[in-house]
Amino acid sequence: MNDETRIEETAAEPEAEAPEQVDELAEAMRERDEYLDALQRSQAEFANYRKRVARDQASLVARAAERLVNELLPVLDDLERALEAANEHEEAKLEEGVRLVHRSLAAALAKEGLQEIETEGAFDPHTQEALLSQPSDQKEGSVIQVLQKGYRLGDRVLRPARVVVAAPSAEPSEPSGPEGEET
Repeated sequence: MNDETRIEETAAEPEAEAPEQVDELAEAMRERDEYLDALQRSQAEFANYRKRVARDQASLVARAAERLVNELLPVLDDLERALEAANEHEEAKLEEGVRLVHRSLAAALAKEGLQEIETEGAFDPHTQEALLSQPSDQKEGSVIQVLQKGYRLGDRVLRPARVVVAAPSAEPSEPSGPEGEET
């Protein structure tokens, strides 16, 4: 073989590979375009989802507020009647009106899931806040007085009950230490 034939053979080989490289490149570009299109569609769907969830959440909050306000409107009416009775200085009617308002408000809030925290028995730091500790004949750590009622909504404590807790009674104890030692 002469040198010219070898040059022609080597020159012919790249020409044969060129169509395969073009096909691979075209295939890779096509796949890239498909992935880019899928990614853009996913981004658009997610953006629409976020907007839809935000709208639904705002609607839910508005409906919940509307329902609570509807429950409290009769309480507002009762308060207005109690104020009218106060203007007329009818103490019995005023007291009755205030009791009616209290019952109405308590019923409306109970309907929404509000519950009073129990304060009988031992002090519970999860639902109660001890403001004072006083010597008492009752068992140490028990609640002896409620200063402010506590409430929970479902399983969450909205406001802990503020209580006075029994401390050990202040009985004189035997002296101990260097001052009480006999010599």
